[in-house]
Amino acid sequence: MKDYGYIFWDLDGTIIDSYKGVTRSVQYALEKFGIHEDDPKTLRRYIGPPLKESFHGLSGLSEEQADQGIEYYRDRYERVGIYECELFPQVKETLEYYRGRGKVQFLSSSKPEVMCRKILKELGVDTYFDEIVGASMDQSRITKEQVLDEAFRRAGAYAEAGRPRFRKADAVLIGDTKYDAAGARECGIDCIGVRYGFGTDEELRAHGVKAIADDLSELRELLN
Repeated sequence: MKDYGYIFWDLDGTIIDSYKGVTRSVQYALEKFGIHEDDPKTLRRYIGPPLKESFHGLSGLSEEQADQGIEYYRDRYERVGIYECELFPQVKETLEYYRGRGKVQFLSSSKPEVMCRKILKELGVDTYFDEIVGASMDQSRITKEQVLDEAFRRAGAYAEAGRPRFRKADAVLIGDTKYDAAGARECGIDCIGVRYGFGTDEELRAHGVKAIADDLSELRELLN
């Protein structure tokens, strides 16, 4: 496989197992509208896409209600849910491995950037990333494509700072869902999927991933 100089990492389902924090906060928000959702398969579908899309599409909330749902979600998530997560196995070792090989590593998540920074710092891996890029709180940057575009913009300044010049041909996104694979494809970079997250092989392959790794040990074998 290609020797990529830039590695863009998804967060939920790739770096962290955030199932409890996200789904419990979703349930909290939905309860405000009298919606009781206990099905694990349905709740898993809230992890990955922008929350407004999920509240509107999965729960049938109106556009206005979906916006309010995001506020309810954030109320619980910022107080409690942000701490209901853990690193997947071998994350620290893998980030350290690629740092040692001189790779530029970006965190690129559709979760709000301020939350990404808090989570990564709490888990002790924030310093492994050259940049942490997430969604904006005003929802002007929420999709994976928009987040990647912002990451590319920041990477564009690296050549002037003595870092490897950024080129899309030298970049890969590591993610677990179709939103990662589709976002990478739309932005013109490769994507490698991980099987331990919240997506499926079928969805990842349908959106053009180059390969799918069972775990981060296999990822290191695929992506030297």
